[in-house]
Amino acid sequence: MRIFYDTEFIEDGRTIDLISIGMVREDGHEYYAVNRDMPVRRIRKHPWLMKNVVPSLPHGHGDRRNTVPRSWLFDYCDPLVKRRATIAAEVRRFIQDTPSAQLWAWYGAYDHVVLAQLFGRMIDLPNGVPMMTCDIQQEAERLGNPQMPEQPAGVHNALADARHNRVRAQFLDSLT
Repeated sequence: MRIFYDTEFIEDGRTIDLISIGMVREDGHEYYAVNRDMPVRRIRKHPWLMKNVVPSLPHGHGDRRNTVPRSWLFDYCDPLVKRRATIAAEVRRFIQDTPSAQLWAWYGAYDHVVLAQLFGRMIDLPNGVPMMTCDIQQEAERLGNPQMPEQPAGVHNALADARHNRVRAQFLDSLT
């Protein structure tokens, strides 16, 4: 069964740090988490992330929105915000609970590195976690680069992007 996923991250040419991860299985089960341990100071200095990724992070709802300090990039108390170790354990379980799991992403090379680094070195992937991510963009190219469905909203929200990756893959499936 395919798992479509996306990550948001910060990278500097030497390191890649997870901001958030979204995963959607073919059967509709989903997983989404925001990394409580992300490098907030580095993200604040990154205009593109501040404009495109940070607005999609949890910022509290209702009265909670009024109590979250303005200095916070996101609501640390939101249940979607988790420690990196917790995210790693939950992602491992999500993948291992998927029969014959295949990972799929749009331009997935960076996503796979971010995913693998949740578990340490690349060779530390747990049993049942694939050592590669299949690339939806590469599949689209193989099929002649058809006009892909546009994403209506939520770009740079890892879960919205993962959901759209599923839509893209289903569209490509319909061409074969």
